Amino acid sequence: MLQFDEEINKQVSAGGVPSGTPSDGSFLENTGSKEPIHSIDHSGEGVDGRVRIEDKKIINGKADVNQLVPFKYKWAWDKYLAGCANHWMPQEINMTRDIELWKNPKGLTEDERLIIKRNLGFFVTADSLAANNIVLGTYRHITAPECRQYLLRQAFEEAIHTHAYQYIVESLGLDEAEIFNAYKEVASIREKDEFLIPYIETLTDPNFKTGDHVSDQKLLKSLIVFACIMEGLFFYVGFVQILALGRQNKMTGAAEQYQYILRDESMHCNFGIDLINQLKLENPNLWTEDFRGEISSLIQQGVELEYRYAEDTMPRGVLGLDASKFKEYLRYVANRRCQQIGLEQIYDGANNPFPWMSEMMDLKKERNFFETRVIEYQTGGALNWE
Repeated sequence: MLQFDEEINKQVSAGGVPSGTPSDGSFLENTGSKEPIHSIDHSGEGVDGRVRIEDKKIINGKADVNQLVPFKYKWAWDKYLAGCANHWMPQEINMTRDIELWKNPKGLTEDERLIIKRNLGFFVTADSLAANNIVLGTYRHITAPECRQYLLRQAFEEAIHTHAYQYIVESLGLDEAEIFNAYKEVASIREKDEFLIPYIETLTDPNFKTGDHVSDQKLLKSLIVFACIMEGLFFYVGFVQILALGRQNKMTGAAEQYQYILRDESMHCNFGIDLINQLKLENPNLWTEDFRGEISSLIQQGVELEYRYAEDTMPRGVLGLDASKFKEYLRYVANRRCQQIGLEQIYDGANNPFPWMSEMMDLKKERNFFETRVIEYQTGGALNWE
């Protein structure tokens, strides 16, 4: 998820090219894939047997994937280092005030409680789906070791996010069965996951391989779905809702964790968009007019699914928010995603009804509106709560 007030990715030129789980949930089980680790291909080495930068590619590369250097995609390595510097753990955040508020019958309205439970119901499995997509799918098909390095860090961060949601559920004493099964039992959550599943299945299929036009387009499409729609759109209603609670000094511990997660997911989306644009640059034949039309249609489907989720989680106005504002917001975000990967905007005149979210994503501008502190971070990953 990119920040709205930053310059659009410089890799995108004027032409737009940058300068699987089954529904029964068995995806979460071991796939049993016998896919071998990439063998060492010496065809991408110089006469002295060493890796050459010019032979490294995002996909279908011939250089040894086990050799990190020489760097070709320094942007990926820089994001890996930034991710490491941002390290945090959920249990370091104090949930005492959240617990007191939740247990107080008058502490939160029923609408606010619904928002929290629906949020957790989506996110507790969403980040597991994302991690599995990386580990069992995307990682196998990316042949740039710098990008693989970041993907490993991203997968670990997805695990931390799942840990964070579990920590909130446990702290508040929520019904774990209700929350963790929401992705099967709540229609607005299930529909989003069912939209994503075919693209997970594409990359996790042990028989799927890149190297031809059709397969390479399938990979590119799946990367766009996960960077621009899942992480770049499907997370946004939930983030706005919980952070809006925090701005009203409610559920501050949960809101603080969501802001850390938002920071991580912003970088995940940034990385995904850089990866997409670099892949397009190296394979311009994939970015056809028909393909661009298909991606625009998928983004529109994503907007409708996330809007239905907003209506379900917020049947009445609360926190100064209502579902109609989310329709405008999601269209605004979708336009942003289109710009970032070189597509025409879909929704004319869409504006951002939540300008404070831009500040939430820009950590240099953060303020201590939660009136709390993260305790004793030693890793360089603490937010600057002034």
